Amino acid sequence: MSVAAPPFWPAERALTRAELGRRQFAMLASGSIGFGVFLSGFVISEPAPYELFMAGLIGLFALTGALKISAGTAPLLVLLLLFNAGGLVALTQMATLAGGPMYIAVSTFLALSAVFFAAVIEADWRRLKLIYNAYTLAALATGTIGILGYFNAFPGAEMFTLYDRAKGAFQDPNVFGPFLTLPAVFLVQRIVTERLVTAPLKLVPLAVLTLAVFLSFSRAAWGLYAFSILLSVGFMLLKERSSAFRLKIAAIAAVGVVMMILVVLVALQSEKVSSLFFERAELVQSYDSARLGRFARHLLGFQMAMEHPLGIGPLVFGPIYGEDTHNIWLKALLDYSWLGFAAWIVFTFLTLGMGLKILLRERPWQPFLMAAYSVYVGHVAIGNVIDTDHWRHHYLIFGIIWGCIALERRWQRRGPMPVEPAPNGRAMTAA
Repeated sequence: MSVAAPPFWPAERALTRAELGRRQFAMLASGSIGFGVFLSGFVISEPAPYELFMAGLIGLFALTGALKISAGTAPLLVLLLLFNAGGLVALTQMATLAGGPMYIAVSTFLALSAVFFAAVIEADWRRLKLIYNAYTLAALATGTIGILGYFNAFPGAEMFTLYDRAKGAFQDPNVFGPFLTLPAVFLVQRIVTERLVTAPLKLVPLAVLTLAVFLSFSRAAWGLYAFSILLSVGFMLLKERSSAFRLKIAAIAAVGVVMMILVVLVALQSEKVSSLFFERAELVQSYDSARLGRFARHLLGFQMAMEHPLGIGPLVFGPIYGEDTHNIWLKALLDYSWLGFAAWIVFTFLTLGMGLKILLRERPWQPFLMAAYSVYVGHVAIGNVIDTDHWRHHYLIFGIIWGCIALERRWQRRGPMPVEPAPNGRAMTAA
């Protein structure tokens, strides 16, 4: 004779067809987001697979109603669209349009990609882990390719270098190096905050990323890498003030510094590496301080911007002076007009201010925000000597920070919020 289960034993409820469909769509959507992030590490030519895939994915999310713009992400959308509206104004000043319209089209797509990432993160904060894992895999893949290419480890390896500098699956070493920074910062955070027994598993990929950044021989990347890691550790020290935690950070930092020095020393055993290193290690290169060098071009460019409030159009400055602006503020003035420049200024300081305001609040997404914010501050700094305008990972960082800003806004209005059902069918709460 069978005995009925007591009423306090919850019976398993079969999923309805609609619920099953929503769950399958959520899994497919998250997998597609991760794959799109992974593709961001491979931009050898344009349009890259990343653009083609993400354009389709953003369109699909919009058509199915899965892409929702909230009050938390609306400022990101408005300011980046104003920035690109300034680019359209600058187009009207070009004698021949040439590649100008395509340049602004790519800028607009990248702006929409930032809004997309912010929206999907706000919808489910757990996607941050997926995004970081996919980004780390992409960084390790393109970083390994760059290292192997630099040492001519296989036939045709020269396609992954430029001017004897590693560039991985990118067009430029100056983009390749900065791309690797965010996953490196996050690995450092995990080494510091998780059990020490798991540290060796993270030190190996960190060593790969460190060597790849070093072989890019990008001074901006070197500075960004060191600054972002130090800033992230500083934020962790502000968050956790216990003596034991600080001692742990000091010990790990000492081991990390020794490891990085060893990686660099091993690389310097190569005559090819050492000669280029000592050349690139000079703070000011000849092309920086020459009569029409980088810094002279900055001055001439700002003078030109004062005379052309509507801008001069995308990609016009380079042919005039032989090199592009290499300064994001000047780029905004000349390629996006005063309107675009004003939007970029507001966007930058709003992102810095709002991100800092919520940075140390105990939230499930705090580690992801802390890593992205540390790297973003570094990008703002190097923007004074390099053009970060079309860096795909830069816009992903925008999306991560603004997604967390939107999450915080929801938290303040409603308290800890449930998110999409977890694979086991139970709702997870951000608490």
